[in-house]
Amino acid sequence: MEDQASELRAMMQRRLETGAPYQNERVVNGNKTRIIAVTSGKGGVGKTNIAVNMAIAYAQNGKRVILIDGDLGMANVNVLLGISPKANLLDVINNRRRIAEIITDTEFGFQFIPGANGFSRIANLTNAEMDFFASEFTTLSSADIIIIDTGAGIAQNVLGLLTAADEVYVVTTPEPTSITDAYGIIKIIATEMLDNRPNLKLLVNRAHSASEGKRVAERIITIVGQFLNYQIDYLGFIYDDPAVSSSVLRQKPFLISQPNAKCSMCIKHIVGRIEKTKLDTEEGFARFFRKIRRKW
Repeated sequence: MEDQASELRAMMQRRLETGAPYQNERVVNGNKTRIIAVTSGKGGVGKTNIAVNMAIAYAQNGKRVILIDGDLGMANVNVLLGISPKANLLDVINNRRRIAEIITDTEFGFQFIPGANGFSRIANLTNAEMDFFASEFTTLSSADIIIIDTGAGIAQNVLGLLTAADEVYVVTTPEPTSITDAYGIIKIIATEMLDNRPNLKLLVNRAHSASEGKRVAERIITIVGQFLNYQIDYLGFIYDDPAVSSSVLRQKPFLISQPNAKCSMCIKHIVGRIEKTKLDTEEGFARFFRKIRRKW
């Protein structure tokens, strides 16, 4: 076991230092795996619902998708999916399971990695444990899209995930408190991640109209540009739609239960826009873990 750990440490150190691709890391349609983090400044803005339905939209477009529940204290993606996982990331951290054993197939065309309370222990992993954990994640590199549903707010582990992602989608609603909290997390990213700033995009959830979504986004973008000298792009909005709450009660994502609802059409439009943008990275998982280790 010690020989295996030593070998893993040496292997991971070479890859982390050189940025060399992993043996099973593949280029799909000319692009590396796109790693997206969906986050928010406060809870209750619909972040997890957006992450779940984006995963479905990508899967419906023929992409190989893995959704990771990275909400370190309140893991609840499984509730929206109606799934009761038998194991989760904490089992991988504690070396009780391999990550391939906890990947869960869903009826919606994508795969899901359950999170758990206690996942924050990753901050205290030894080098050997971190190397093993990182090597386990290389099995995900055949995916086209990895979506990470982070926790809300600015906890250290959340910032680590945001730093490591290729793109970060900040979710807000038109409510003043939500706008303030969205600005707060953008400010942290802009001021504390000077060497590792991710590509930030803004999503306005529960908008009553396209004009309201645009107005909220422009307000945040203007303030961010004026006070932080930082650029954030507007990705789109999702209607305030009763289909969302009914889908939660039924534990059936709205893109499946009501594919023609306004909220569903918004998600499809947003994913279509994302697909038209080029992924600006060439390092894949080597970059992901070099950055996440540096942050944690």
